[in-house]
Amino acid sequence: MQWFHDTKISRRTFLAGTGALGVATAFQLNPLTQALVNAGVVHAANPIPIPGSGEWVPTVCQGCTTWCMKEAYVQDGRVFHVRGNQHSKITGKSGCVRQSMALTELYDPDRVRYPMKRTNPRKGRGEDPGFVRITWEEAMDTFAEKLMELRQKGEPYKYMTTRGRYGFMSGVMLANITRIIGSPNAITHSAICAEADKFGPYFMEGNWGYRQYDIKNSRYQLSFGADPIAANRQVSFATREWGNMLDHAKVAVVDPRFSSSAQKADEWLPIRPGTDSALALALAHVILTEELWHKPFVGDFFDGKNRFVSGQTVALETMVEAADAAVEAEDTTQGPTAVPTFNERYTHGLVQWWNLELKDRTPEWAAEITDIPVEQIVRVARDLGEAAPRVGIWLSRGMHMNTRGSYSSMCGHALAGLLGAAENDGGSMRFSARPTASLPDGAAYRDDLAKAGIAMEMIDRRGRLEFPALARGRSGAGVISAQPANSILEEDPYGIEVLYSSWNNFVYAQPHAQEWEEAMKKVPFQVHSTLNLAEQSMFADIILPASHSMFERWNVVANSGNGYGVVGIQQPMVKIGDIRQDESEIPWLLAEALDRKGFSAPLEYLKNEFTDPETGAHPTNGDELGLIMVKMMTRPFWDPDSTVGGTKFANWEEFRKVGMWTSDHYPFQSRWGNMGTKTGNFEFYSETLKDALQAHADRHNTDIDNVLATCNYEARGELAFIPHYENPVRHGSESEYPFLFIDYKHKLNREGRGCNHYWYTAERDTEPGDFKFGDAAKINPVDAERLGIETGDTIRLSSVSGTITCTASVWEGVRPGCVVKAFGMGHWAYGRNVSEEFGRTAIGGNNNELIPGDYDRLSGSSVFSGQIGVRVEKV
Repeated sequence: MQWFHDTKISRRTFLAGTGALGVATAFQLNPLTQALVNAGVVHAANPIPIPGSGEWVPTVCQGCTTWCMKEAYVQDGRVFHVRGNQHSKITGKSGCVRQSMALTELYDPDRVRYPMKRTNPRKGRGEDPGFVRITWEEAMDTFAEKLMELRQKGEPYKYMTTRGRYGFMSGVMLANITRIIGSPNAITHSAICAEADKFGPYFMEGNWGYRQYDIKNSRYQLSFGADPIAANRQVSFATREWGNMLDHAKVAVVDPRFSSSAQKADEWLPIRPGTDSALALALAHVILTEELWHKPFVGDFFDGKNRFVSGQTVALETMVEAADAAVEAEDTTQGPTAVPTFNERYTHGLVQWWNLELKDRTPEWAAEITDIPVEQIVRVARDLGEAAPRVGIWLSRGMHMNTRGSYSSMCGHALAGLLGAAENDGGSMRFSARPTASLPDGAAYRDDLAKAGIAMEMIDRRGRLEFPALARGRSGAGVISAQPANSILEEDPYGIEVLYSSWNNFVYAQPHAQEWEEAMKKVPFQVHSTLNLAEQSMFADIILPASHSMFERWNVVANSGNGYGVVGIQQPMVKIGDIRQDESEIPWLLAEALDRKGFSAPLEYLKNEFTDPETGAHPTNGDELGLIMVKMMTRPFWDPDSTVGGTKFANWEEFRKVGMWTSDHYPFQSRWGNMGTKTGNFEFYSETLKDALQAHADRHNTDIDNVLATCNYEARGELAFIPHYENPVRHGSESEYPFLFIDYKHKLNREGRGCNHYWYTAERDTEPGDFKFGDAAKINPVDAERLGIETGDTIRLSSVSGTITCTASVWEGVRPGCVVKAFGMGHWAYGRNVSEEFGRTAIGGNNNELIPGDYDRLSGSSVFSGQIGVRVEKV
């Protein structure tokens, strides 16, 4: 890595110079300019481009989880500009800063441009890997040899793949071929993203997925820790419409940090971290006691009289006289008859929820826990009721990424049910249908050794008593992304001997990152497919240069927003160095290498099962495989015989030029009464969760209460099936770690990539309280004065997990008693702009070295919020 240390010019000068040279030399000269250059009047390094000589090529941005449809302007083999796809009904031509920062990733001077191998056997921080350039054939032969050794030992399950940012074709390499080899261990990053975000919506309305928001028709937006206009799931659409929305809607932001969205809000609620569910329950209490619920969705009492009174239970049934009962029950039975006291329409279990939990969850109770004033709680609840059902409830990411986050997720999402905002105009809805075709899974190519391997317990221990991971209600169906490090260190259920990491940097991005550093030292052979040499690369034996998702590969990506589902394609338009497409060419090259070593099944799978829908041809190389996979997956949209609705295309080529398909608009209220839960309704008392917990308990010959106790939840009995308050788990005693740490995503972050660039480090002060070229930990002036700390001081932050150093920023936008710090700095690898000494020393600190390794076990999510105690010391 010596090239990072020997440069004699500044990073800023170097980047400015290379950037200007690259742009200048890419332009063509028009005849007049060429004549002036020849005459010496104009310098050739500053040419005038021929207007319109480039081409707009459709693609998809993956700088955040919004996955916006884009168009890139390509001229003379270079990409110069990115805009929103003009055909998008979500963003149109608009976009956010991340689309432009994609160019800094593509042309990063520190980017990996060819395969390399390690020459230094010692691994870890401070060790120079001694990477040297090799050919693709050598790289893949070495990889294949290690996989064959596992099969020869009868241990193919000791191969693991890990996935970060991905396209819809990633399963071919990371899961399908992995299973053909004989391993079940395809580990995704999902549980460090937002599995808990999906938990409440699934067990209350049958939606294991993210939600879109009808911002245009909203009358109120309530955000628990989310920052929609800076860093969330619909940033480009939100930034485009948020200002218009403020003309007819109110906004309340619940966050210890004065976020970008809070700065545009009507209400800022700087809540005590980890107590969001108490606030949500108190809001629900007011909504019910003041009869503010949305009756067309929820229903009403049989006689119209509100019986939700603080501290009082409500009878499930009421005895009424025959005449009244006949009207209610539509029969003429004589004598008193029992009828439901509350007639629910599209919900289930509201009275049970009230009796078990809500009746005592008053604003006064919540104010003591949250530090939010009673009058503000009541005001927000009344405003929500007045705006119902045109209300958006945002949960991600601060409300539920904590040790008991599944129930926090339920508490927040319950408000959408009470207000009739679920699946309703002006509210939230699940993603629109995006019916891409599936790719063949390769099951027919698994031999007996492979079948035995994939039957082994998975490395993340999903499905154990202590790890229910109840994705879609099934025990062990989820993923516990951070757990493999501990499994590797303890060799439980076994060790990992070969690791392939694709587009991820788990050594940096996982909580308690130190554990991943130690675990990676124990994995004998690793391959890392990456744009830059990252922390994960420092443990790798083979480095494969990844193609840039947006500009250099074939792929399919889908998303939803503004009531529309969209499916877009990425397509290669430029190429930097000796790269191969990571989701099509790399699996092909690996399959060829395995075939050379006598294991033909993966290559037979790729050659036989993938067929061009237009020509019937089979692939003969990885680039052809990529194109064929894209055409296969998108056939429902461009095949003229397709019955799929939405945008119509005459053929593949017409679809390719537009680059995206758009669904019909979301049919509001179409799922009312058919939610996908056990009852078909929105479940305040979740029969769906009850069945899932019982199935997990039965799997381990125990009861639900023991499952909850083992998984560190407080609920027992029927509380387990309803949204309820669980005391936050504090990591670190208040006496030793008196502050609470708030991790958030900087608005310039591109999913953890793109940080090694002048733009990223030079513009970090776009977040209030942050610094250019630095890493700020923000504290309130009251706390700063008490500690004798001023802006610019070097400070040390310590937690039960670790210690980092960074720079103090005294800022009023932090709740007293909290330390707020953006994720993204603290890289000891990645490149010249983001590390102090490449491979050794970071600029600032990595938040994940402070965040402990803990889980919300029902969902599998890692803990990133809640109550993470830290100590602050001036250095």
